[in-house]
Amino acid sequence: MTGVEAVSNGVPLFAEPKVKRAGRTLTIIVVTLAVLLGGIAYLSRAYHIGAMDQEQPGYQSVISQMVSAVMGRGLFYYTTIASVLSVLVLSANTSFADFPRVCRLLAEDDYLPDAFAHRGRRLVYSTGIIALAIISGVILAVFGGITDKLIPLFAVGAFGAFVLSQAGMVAHWWRKGGPGWHVSILINALGATGTTFALLIIVVAKFYEGAWITLIIIPGLIVLFLAIHRHYLRVTREIKAPTDLEPSTTKALTVIVPIQSWNRVSERALQIAEQFSNDITAVYICTAKSPGGLPTAWKNHVVRPAEQKGIEPPGLKIITSPYRRYLQPLLDYVQEVKNEKPDRLIAVVIPELVQTHWYEYFLHNQRAALLKLRLFLEAGERVIVVNTPWCLRDSDVAHQV
Repeated sequence: MTGVEAVSNGVPLFAEPKVKRAGRTLTIIVVTLAVLLGGIAYLSRAYHIGAMDQEQPGYQSVISQMVSAVMGRGLFYYTTIASVLSVLVLSANTSFADFPRVCRLLAEDDYLPDAFAHRGRRLVYSTGIIALAIISGVILAVFGGITDKLIPLFAVGAFGAFVLSQAGMVAHWWRKGGPGWHVSILINALGATGTTFALLIIVVAKFYEGAWITLIIIPGLIVLFLAIHRHYLRVTREIKAPTDLEPSTTKALTVIVPIQSWNRVSERALQIAEQFSNDITAVYICTAKSPGGLPTAWKNHVVRPAEQKGIEPPGLKIITSPYRRYLQPLLDYVQEVKNEKPDRLIAVVIPELVQTHWYEYFLHNQRAALLKLRLFLEAGERVIVVNTPWCLRDSDVAHQV
């Protein structure tokens, strides 16, 4: 019920003067917390109430035992338990409100993926919420929903944050000074010392009960954040635009169009390729002993119409793949063209079917997507990829056509 983290993270949401209002709110929370803890400690000792093993039959929380001992199992008992459940639900919501904000701050400083810094359709940081939901579900499943096993994880993380925040305030007062800074730095130094001792005690006492996991995860996250930051720095250095656009002196594109047969999808890809180059080669990977009827179809539907108009038809390259491989022979051919034409940009125009419904993608191979991925990873900077999507129509419309 403390809500200390919620208030600390939500200071910008307070009305002016924000700091004073947040300070008063924290004071009220701390006083309430002290009263509650004092009362629970007194009643637990007076009624001889202690924590029970959650994995044993008949388990009850300390609150349940205390209310039963004081008021019995009547209406007041069930009202209290329902209130505790409501408070716990609200406290869980606090994490889903504040964790995405923390992720946004890290993403804005390039320590998390950029998606964490953008609001979703519902004007919240959806990526952070989804990530927290997945992580929480995995943790609950791994620990069987036993909160006693989760306490060491929470305690190490919480007190680690307290130590860092108090130590940070000590450094702040030491650098900035200001009126009354001696008293402030003393208070924060005492807080840093106390929370440090508490953290060490928790780590030692709960090490084998799960504290060791946090000691691995936290440094691992720091290493991950630094790796992400280095990646963004490298990307920024590489893609930073020059001051002026340099006029291109390269020759026309050399275009490669992989096809699986002669159909309307291949025809559209070649039509688009002809818009920006005359140096076009269609590539057919033949996994059988012969290419079947493709050469004849190519002659009738591509070569003859081009000759009738007095223009140079696109070339056709048939590559035999005895081991029924598709991607690697095509990539090898792209590399061969790169070596033959070192002064040219190579454009690979990829025909691709766009399905009407998402589940229809399971009925087709994903060669186009795999080819794009391999080209992006292996082809190099002189190879560009152009998609020519062919959108399938609904069956009813297609039947009418």
